Amino acid sequence: MNTTVTLRTAGRPTPAILAVGVVTLTFVVLFLAGIGFGSTWMPLDTVAGVLLGGGDKTERLVVLQLRLPRVAAAALAGGAIAFAGYLLQRITRNELASPGVLGVVDGAALGVVLFMAVFSGESNALLVPVAWQPLAAALGAIAAIGLVFLLSGRQASSAIRLLLFGIAVAAGAKALTTIFMLVGPIYQAAQAARWLAGAVNTINWTEVQLMTAVLVPTAFVAAVAARQLPPADLDDISSRSIGLNLPLYRLFIFLLAALLTAGAVAFAGGVSFVGLIAPHLARMLVGRARAAGIVTSILLGAIMLVGADLLARVAFAPLEVPAGTVTAIIGAPYFLFLLMRKDNTNG
Repeated sequence: MNTTVTLRTAGRPTPAILAVGVVTLTFVVLFLAGIGFGSTWMPLDTVAGVLLGGGDKTERLVVLQLRLPRVAAAALAGGAIAFAGYLLQRITRNELASPGVLGVVDGAALGVVLFMAVFSGESNALLVPVAWQPLAAALGAIAAIGLVFLLSGRQASSAIRLLLFGIAVAAGAKALTTIFMLVGPIYQAAQAARWLAGAVNTINWTEVQLMTAVLVPTAFVAAVAARQLPPADLDDISSRSIGLNLPLYRLFIFLLAALLTAGAVAFAGGVSFVGLIAPHLARMLVGRARAAGIVTSILLGAIMLVGADLLARVAFAPLEVPAGTVTAIIGAPYFLFLLMRKDNTNG
């Protein structure tokens, strides 16, 4: 009898698997809705049919060339930023850690603004291919997160120290970005403004391909490296006893998180709070399971940015309001809630 009960229980989907399934279904529906909404509504079954190879010439043009790049870019960027947030929160054991709070987003923005300032000609046109822009963002992001953890020193796992130094580095990068926007040509100011707002409405297939080329290999390496995250929850002495060089491993994870963030915001702009909220929601749904947590975080990040872009389009049509404003409006109160809850817990 006990064996039968055990077998039946083992055959049932676990709560984590059910949660991943629900989140996946939500993402698919929202992805199709993001493509379907525009100047004219296209039914979801029509969108799905086009994506599967059907549809007439007009439908294929609208879906594949005009709408799909925007939604695909939002999904890629949201998922990458959420994965970066998951890695940072796990490696620091700090629920307040995220690419935005740690200054990575503002550092990447500064890198891109400097890139535009240095490599723009007298006609305000770029003198080098735009394909170099992700590299500029990556360098800015890595420099920012490196400075935060360098300033934090041996207490880098402290939530308060990371928060304070992250805010300081982000503020410094934001100030420098503003200065370059003011002293540079109008072209730079317009591009930087798009950056800071976090807009995906002008992204084309070339940019989506560049994002994919940066994010997919980085995400694969990060997923492989994440297998060591449970041992990384240990302290330095315990981790050394099982052969894990924790300081070096932390640095590697920080670099991967910075690259994921840079590859996303290089084209999607300074999207806020996705890397903070998505891992929290994933932890609420699947607990601390590593594989399920990674998948759910990525899907939730994609849902947040695709949903924010869709909400902005529906609420403010025909105006193009940046998706980053929606994530900021939702994320700021949530961040304050987390901050107050952590303060009450420490107190």
